[in-house]
Amino acid sequence: MQKDPQFKVSVAPMMDWTDRFCRVFHRRLSSRVLLYTEMVVADAVIHGDLEHLIGFDSAEHPVALQIGGSDPDKLAKASKIGADRDYDEININIGCPSDRVQSGSFGACLMTDAPLVADCFKAMQDAVDVPVTVKCRLGVDDQDVEKTLPDFIETVSRAGCTHFIIHARKAWLQGLSPKENRDVPPLDYALVRRMKQRYPNLEIVLNGGLTDLPQSLEETKTLDGFMLGRAAYHNPWLLSEIDSVVYGAPKRDDSREAVVSDMADIAQDMESRGLRTRAMTRHMNGLFAGTPGARLWRRSLSELSAGGEMPASEVLRRALGILEAKRRAA
Repeated sequence: MQKDPQFKVSVAPMMDWTDRFCRVFHRRLSSRVLLYTEMVVADAVIHGDLEHLIGFDSAEHPVALQIGGSDPDKLAKASKIGADRDYDEININIGCPSDRVQSGSFGACLMTDAPLVADCFKAMQDAVDVPVTVKCRLGVDDQDVEKTLPDFIETVSRAGCTHFIIHARKAWLQGLSPKENRDVPPLDYALVRRMKQRYPNLEIVLNGGLTDLPQSLEETKTLDGFMLGRAAYHNPWLLSEIDSVVYGAPKRDDSREAVVSDMADIAQDMESRGLRTRAMTRHMNGLFAGTPGARLWRRSLSELSAGGEMPASEVLRRALGILEAKRRAA
């Protein structure tokens, strides 16, 4: 099913997961998918170690910076910093349900304050020349989302926002943990599709609970894209199909083993530049998911990485050697 080139496929921003090493790995699997940073709080962008917090490799393009916050001025400054560092998009998080973001009055709790979100968006977009987008939930707690979600979209779109990524479930801010908020309450893809019908001039992208490409394409026939989260992380090989299946690019003659070899070379280059690449190996745990040797691959990565003394480049090469030796002996 070849989609229009403007159809957006992306990997969701995920805390402790989508760091620069994860993104370089995902980029090796797809040249077209849009990658996101983990959420970074505006204050951290303004005052923190930028290379550590939002540094990225040029090979990651296209890549978006997700920012959390509720102060328009700070969000504008952080957006400008991100754009000046050559991010392709700036995204504001209006969906995270964690206690930490609630205490800072941002994330999903902003679903109850659309005018403030509109002010934040406008300040951010006025500060940069790259697109600013909004990632949100259907709503929070006891909101009647059939009413509040359209009101939210209308208010924020009047400020100039044309692109919404909607996680298709409510966030319960009282009584549920962030982990529980990933599974309950139920998903409502139909409501997201109704938002596209109601606002056809807006770009509406679906997020939440998508497990594979056939399901994602089926659920987004009338939408402008889909965002994969845990599915892309735990079974990253599905990203290797996006360029050909979604966008009609020639299918690559590629293999998981070739990806490992390339990632070892990339890790070695990073290490030569003083970057600590230890996290890279855990992001690659799922590369062989669903294939013979997947368990051996995961165990080898874990054992070789223990203690943190062996560089990722060597861990990857040795783990691949163990896997291939096991296959030859079988």
